[in-house]
Amino acid sequence: MSINVSFRAVSEDQPGEKWQAIFNRSWSGYRAWYLRSGAVGRPSYLESRRAIREHMPELVPTWERLVELAGGGDVEARFLSLWCPPPYIAGCAQAVWIDPAGAQEPVLLRNYDFAPALLEGDWMATRWTDPRNRVLAMGDCLWGALDGVNEAGLSASLSFGGRTVTGAGFGIPLVLRYVLEVAHSTAEAIALLQRVPVHMSYSVTLLDRSADWATVFVAPDRATEVTRHKAVTNFQHAVEWPEHAQATHSPQRLAALQQQIDQRAPLQALADALLRAPLYQSSWLRGYGTLYSALYRPLSGQATLLWPGDSWAQSVTTFEEGQRKVVYPAYP
Repeated sequence: MSINVSFRAVSEDQPGEKWQAIFNRSWSGYRAWYLRSGAVGRPSYLESRRAIREHMPELVPTWERLVELAGGGDVEARFLSLWCPPPYIAGCAQAVWIDPAGAQEPVLLRNYDFAPALLEGDWMATRWTDPRNRVLAMGDCLWGALDGVNEAGLSASLSFGGRTVTGAGFGIPLVLRYVLEVAHSTAEAIALLQRVPVHMSYSVTLLDRSADWATVFVAPDRATEVTRHKAVTNFQHAVEWPEHAQATHSPQRLAALQQQIDQRAPLQALADALLRAPLYQSSWLRGYGTLYSALYRPLSGQATLLWPGDSWAQSVTTFEEGQRKVVYPAYP
């Protein structure tokens, strides 16, 4: 038996019928996840609205429009704020590639490792916040982002930080969306990450068109830390959740990725490494399989999704709608 997943490229400058279709397709699953500990276990509507107004005011008009498109319900509004959602754990690996010869533009690379059944698969091109800044991002939690690039020349991606601590903050997909909607450079993105609270630990890798880069460790119980790690998997300075690290082969994946960086491997060699073990994971049924690899070139605004034997290229200026079907073997 194999697992089939559809990836869709969707272009819609402002939230409308296309976003509404995404909501209608995925809402029942998200609602069950959001309310799994009961409605009273989640922040109220007023708490959620206060949080997004205080920390991400530029997103408020879009949030209000999405709530309207979702039917205007209380639970929908609370969910879409992503203020203190249930725990959100994934795998992932990220790396920054800078051409040693200076001939090619810098590239942000990443693997996204998660459960196929929980992937939205919507690669969205939008102009939600600034009509001059198109954002091309892989969607999650209906309007959040897992990774992407914007027209201003900033790329960003996330990986789980390998800790079980939770706190008062936003789900990381909405924080990454905020970064791509508002920031124009790595420096601006760092400033946002230093002031927006998150509800779990994550590593956010940033690369802008001037080749300025950083990996930022964010957490609900620690100060935001700006690092110069060119490669990161699912722990920050040291493994703090051994069971997760063992299940996701996080140290082995980091070692493989770091080796490519240390050896100043060509871009193609690094991209190839993402598609083979240990970086490429086959534990799809356990929720840690590699669902796609991505390359983001913030200088040219190009983005490419990779799978073994297939690829899909887009750019922020010439984004074309379409669909790809990907088949994952159902290894035990």
